[in-house]
Amino acid sequence: MSAGARPGFAMPGGAVAPEPEVTPDDDGAPPLLAPDAVVDLAAERSATGVDDVLAALDAELVGLAPVKARIAEIAALLLVDRTRARFGITTAPPNLHMCFTGGPGTGKTTVALRMAGLLHRMGYLRRGHLVTVTRDDLVGQYVGHTAPKTRDVLKRAMGGVLFIDEAYYLHKAENERDYGSESIEILLQVMENHRDDVVVILAGYAAEMDVFFRSNPGMSSRIAHHITFPAYTADELEQIADRMADQLGYVFAADARPVLRDYLERRMARPRFANARSVRNAVERARLRQARRLVDGADQRVDRDALTTIEAADLLASRVFDPHPGSSEPGERGTAGGGGSGTMLV
Repeated sequence: MSAGARPGFAMPGGAVAPEPEVTPDDDGAPPLLAPDAVVDLAAERSATGVDDVLAALDAELVGLAPVKARIAEIAALLLVDRTRARFGITTAPPNLHMCFTGGPGTGKTTVALRMAGLLHRMGYLRRGHLVTVTRDDLVGQYVGHTAPKTRDVLKRAMGGVLFIDEAYYLHKAENERDYGSESIEILLQVMENHRDDVVVILAGYAAEMDVFFRSNPGMSSRIAHHITFPAYTADELEQIADRMADQLGYVFAADARPVLRDYLERRMARPRFANARSVRNAVERARLRQARRLVDGADQRVDRDALTTIEAADLLASRVFDPHPGSSEPGERGTAGGGGSGTMLV
């Protein structure tokens, strides 16, 4: 190998360092750097595409500053660890199993997807895909059914991230014959023995996950990163509504904006509120009412503005504004437990 300039490396004072004459390892790994080499972390960061992943998170998710900061910290640690390895500083593979706690609609699945991409770009996962499951995908209904189901899911997840939503339903202490414990035992083995090939992310409400970890200390000890997803504020929900409407080719009329804010504050105070999911459903309902208003209008002639504007009336028709207690939007029922994501509609 002939010596030459290696992009991203610099000698003290700004001079370019020559590439060290080191033979590659037998396993094909990059050659070790000379002890006096200097690595440009900014260039390394750019080469991995970490900033692209973090930028995508900012573009997709409003707020969540603590979550984004923690993801940036994990990315920085992985970048530094990878650079240390190039100097021959060996450490144990990092434990990247995580727990995401928070209410529905706070971006947990989106962050898991971006985390899978981030770990792939950093070289910690060979595929970087996301497999999302619930208890029903892992636990069988009769003897001998759980193990093959769980192993099949893990086989699909290898090389990527396994995201288990409402993970606390894997353990049902009140049922002595529940098969969830069998699935947990298999997960524990794989999380320990194959942590360099699969990352497991458990997700759910904070209180329920605390109970789950107290009942399963082995699982708790294997989780390195606990990340809390805060509920959105009214300002953030309004930004989310604007983004969703814009993605669908709509805008809110000026007189609709205070109505939208009033709607969000009322909806936040009602049961089964699901943050961004409730906002998405509200925007979809407003689209339906807008379409009906245009089709049933006395004047059937419409222009671009009419087709793309959500008026105050399209929001005020919501049953959230109904003065009678107990009324709800059609479809405003969520799941209180069991499988599924626990989506709560508006």
